[in-house]
Amino acid sequence: MVVDADTTSSAPRIHNWRIEPREYTRQESQRGRRFAYPNLDPRATALVVIDMVPFHVADNTYCRGIVPNINSLAEELRSAGGLVAWALPDTSPPSPSAIELFGPRTAETYSASGGSGPLPQRLWPELKAEPNDLYATKSAFSAFFPGRSLLPALLEQRNIDTVLITGTVTNVCCESSARDAATRGLRVIMIADANAARRDQDHNATLHTIYRSFGDVRPTPDLLAMIDHPR
Repeated sequence: MVVDADTTSSAPRIHNWRIEPREYTRQESQRGRRFAYPNLDPRATALVVIDMVPFHVADNTYCRGIVPNINSLAEELRSAGGLVAWALPDTSPPSPSAIELFGPRTAETYSASGGSGPLPQRLWPELKAEPNDLYATKSAFSAFFPGRSLLPALLEQRNIDTVLITGTVTNVCCESSARDAATRGLRVIMIADANAARRDQDHNATLHTIYRSFGDVRPTPDLLAMIDHPR
């Protein structure tokens, strides 16, 4: 088994994330401000937590490191009247294309990654989920791809216009979800220190892409302040 250099430590940790100064300068020049969405309405905002299940979290120090930030965001947003939505992997058999892409053994492993039992019980146990939160499975990398999850319709029913993207893996399911959410017309904010990949460079490549073309990238303290002082 090959272990990435950034995951050899067992202690939970956060990615050394960054947006290059030239990207901040570029956006400030184009729109007159650093962030597209400097304010939000908590009652129209959903914290979307992607794939934080034992399969992904247990052996990744970065995944374990973001748990406190996700919990803090969830608690603050709930108290302000917002929504917390947990998106978990579907457990249906792998498609023929997935078997061809990943190989039979890996495809079967991925198809079982969501675990079994009631959805709240499938989450990483240190996450502070509540019964009134929203739970939905997804049968694609993205939680917002048409026809692959009930999440978009459930958020629309609740008049959600802003989604805070958190979870794992930053450069796969989280990035896919952020892109598709933006395409659907939602205001997307990716939380820089509440997403986790395997390596800093993978994580930061996604932050660059999202900030440049699909939404905002901000750390947890910024969002806590925005929720506490809404528009």
